Amino acid sequence: MRDVRLGLIGDKIARSRSPDLHRLAGQLCGLNVTYDRLIPPERGQSFDQVFDHCRDTGYRGVNVTYPYKETVVRRLGTLPPALQQLGACNTVVFGEGLPTGANTDSTGFARGFRTRFPGAQPGIVAMAGTGGVGKAIAFALASLGASELRLCDPDSDKAQGLAQALKPLSDTMRIVIAPDMQSASEGADGLVNATPLGMDGVGGNAVPTSALAGRHWAFDAVYTPEETAFLIEARASGLAIMSGFELFLFQGIDAFAIFTGEQIDAEALRAELARAADTAELSQAS
Repeated sequence: MRDVRLGLIGDKIARSRSPDLHRLAGQLCGLNVTYDRLIPPERGQSFDQVFDHCRDTGYRGVNVTYPYKETVVRRLGTLPPALQQLGACNTVVFGEGLPTGANTDSTGFARGFRTRFPGAQPGIVAMAGTGGVGKAIAFALASLGASELRLCDPDSDKAQGLAQALKPLSDTMRIVIAPDMQSASEGADGLVNATPLGMDGVGGNAVPTSALAGRHWAFDAVYTPEETAFLIEARASGLAIMSGFELFLFQGIDAFAIFTGEQIDAEALRAELARAADTAELSQAS
């Protein structure tokens, strides 16, 4: 059985299920996968020090999450056009020469949306957050045929930067910068939270309850917890829901394929993750 050493670099990842996903994906295809959580502040190291440690000590690759998805781009070799456009990376492979990167958040969101809402179009979408995951979702929404994307971020430079990056797609998807999610949501079909608000250890809600009425669907990139305040309120208001677990699942499957060359059946891995979660809950209760 071939050994594959992987890891995740990020700050608030103590409850991340990425180790389970990759370990179980390995079991499904006969690989022995180890997957480490690598938290720079807890290690007393910078992002670059952790990255260099992984590069130099036998890791096949790493996933990169908040707040390092944009930081990591400068550590990569030649960037493929899609990654140049996004300016954010969540999957890095080490080998000969400079590390290579990909963004499976974008492909993962698109696969999750098509799975959760088969045959549906995103329509007009209001999105809170224009950082690394927001960028990936924005490009995915364009690929899915969204007619308009309204960007909302307290950092106006970030919002302007994403709007500029999306400019080549403006013939098919209108781009608007909105002052807040309340105004952005007016007449929208979908609502997206691409901020860390709602995450374990962060809390909060980027989308006011008053913005939910009349909308059709909602997605929260946060998956720990899977049931965020935003999604609970959206479901209560009658919206169709796509949880962050769908993005987590499909971006993980795409990343695993990049790391190993192996294609994993999504529903088989979903079932294994559910069993692992049930086992963990029983263990905690005993």
